[in-house]
Amino acid sequence: MTKKCALLIIDMMNDFQFPKGEQLARYADETVPSISQLKNHFHEREWPVIYINDHYQLWKADIALILEHVTNDISDPIIQKIKPDDKDYFLIKPKHSGFYGTALNTLLHELDVKSVAITGVAGNICVFFTANDAYMREFEVYVPKDAIASEEKKYNEYALEMMERVLNADVRPVSELIQLLS
Repeated sequence: MTKKCALLIIDMMNDFQFPKGEQLARYADETVPSISQLKNHFHEREWPVIYINDHYQLWKADIALILEHVTNDISDPIIQKIKPDDKDYFLIKPKHSGFYGTALNTLLHELDVKSVAITGVAGNICVFFTANDAYMREFEVYVPKDAIASEEKKYNEYALEMMERVLNADVRPVSELIQLLS
């Protein structure tokens, strides 16, 4: 039997209002079908889906408030396709890692999770730091290469290489990960 896994969706509720933000939004939009496919698989298995997001100086884990704040012409097409459902968890984070200053570690242990599949943006920053912290906490780490995006493709490739080599992350694509986790 496969160990219980949690899907972490990092910073996809994003305004993309920063240098290279529009470029990141294009790359992020390319990941949405893969993330959605994985999310559906986790819901079917009744495994947790946890959104972890920047707080945008609002400091409230209020998804409606965050969505109102980040929605614009660039972000809305992405948000409408990948926003959290009522059954999903939602946490805010103060810095890059989904673990730093959040209840994520406690929540994962409470849910008896042994592995995490980490998706979202930016692959070379927030996804990378979250994967590092998951590895340091002895979770099995999956980072599907078709479910993360960075501002530049080369940054994404480098982050994937480092996560695979240094953090022992499994970076197979979503379709293969679903087969593995079935």
